[in-house]
Amino acid sequence: MEEINRLRRYIYNVYTQEEALDTLEHIKNPDYLKAINLVANEVWEESCEAQPVSDYSHAEYKKEAQRLLNHLEHQRSIWLQRLSIAVVSFAAVILLCVGGVRFYQEKRLQVPYTYISTSFGEKKRVTLPDGSQLILNSCSRICYPIRFTGDVRKIALNGEAFFKVVHNEKLPFVVKTNHFNVRVLGTQFDVKAYSSDELASVGVKSGKVQVNMPEAMMKIGCREEISINIVSGEYTKRVRQNGTDLWIEGSTLRFNCTPIRDAARELERIYNCRITFAFGQKFNNLISGEHDNLNLKAVLNSIEFVTGIHYKIEGNHVLLYHD
Repeated sequence: MEEINRLRRYIYNVYTQEEALDTLEHIKNPDYLKAINLVANEVWEESCEAQPVSDYSHAEYKKEAQRLLNHLEHQRSIWLQRLSIAVVSFAAVILLCVGGVRFYQEKRLQVPYTYISTSFGEKKRVTLPDGSQLILNSCSRICYPIRFTGDVRKIALNGEAFFKVVHNEKLPFVVKTNHFNVRVLGTQFDVKAYSSDELASVGVKSGKVQVNMPEAMMKIGCREEISINIVSGEYTKRVRQNGTDLWIEGSTLRFNCTPIRDAARELERIYNCRITFAFGQKFNNLISGEHDNLNLKAVLNSIEFVTGIHYKIEGNHVLLYHD
């Protein structure tokens, strides 16, 4: 037992000179060999239970072992050098053993990811590994593993998507965005979180979802919607009479106190155009209501009627301006 405890102290670099001398003297003793094998097995089992590490960490293990071995060059005494070889070599082997096992674990547990994106005016239907389905709106991106592992089903979203999540109480489904996460067990809901927009939103068609923000958490249910101002951090919750997935049909554009610049970016994504604002003029308008999505000019006419903002179209470019 004393030999085993001494070897363990070597691993963590907490031994005395007397212990090092004794180890060097008895290193070939069968009891020491048994102790070395026992401690090596313990390290192996502990490393198997440890969390996987990255290639960078694996390289650090190698560097640490090499530093230990190179330390021998600085020893002035041949006797001390021989002692250091016995101790440091054992520590180096243990380090490489731990690093090697963890490196193998990571390679074995790595799961490839799938990346899907849409372009201007494009929508895509996607089936996830658990059978859940989503519709990805224009200029949006999602990232998810080819199979869900662990205790959560997690995907990343930049843009807008409507989800139909397969119910599973043991494996919550999480949509991660740049500014908040949406956690559900199984439901139908819409998440709109473009990194370029000031406003983001989550709307529920059926079931319930939990929205986790940096400084708040909110639960919303069927036909409820939460609107989040990314700039100010403010959020509002309301009941919505119409569904959360009107954009899927493509016949209606809906705005709810939407800043005019966010509305312009929405039109850019749908119609693949470029919208600019007249230099030196202020545009603080908020747009609400539903607009028939017949064509770009029809939507601009509707916005002009509501806000008084005029427009000029030249090819693929739209200029918005005040009188």
